[in-house]
Amino acid sequence: MIVVVKLAAALICFSGQCHPVLVGKDTPVGRFRIAQRMVLAEGYGGDVLMFSEDPRSVLAIHRVWNGRPSERRAQRIASKAAADRRGITGGCVNVTPEVYAALVDCCSTSVLEIEP
Repeated sequence: MIVVVKLAAALICFSGQCHPVLVGKDTPVGRFRIAQRMVLAEGYGGDVLMFSEDPRSVLAIHRVWNGRPSERRAQRIASKAAADRRGITGGCVNVTPEVYAALVDCCSTSVLEIEP
């Protein structure tokens, strides 16, 4: 199965449904392999779905990170306006806990396609 992130619309689509996401200006366009990875850092729920890694950083799909309350990520992901959901992350794709659980169930080793 292919998981598609549409940056302009700030949506993730899989299993015939699309869901709002938070993305950033550094979220890369392209095709990536998803791999579930355990993490110890607080705020990520214990695991992420990594899609890119280099010596300095990891990019992943993960539950909404609320480490900076001033960013209002929980409120932004609930917004109907795509503009409210773009430009907030450091390159990762943030999803609600429910969407994350569904992704893990169906797509934890899938291909991720990120479109402009």
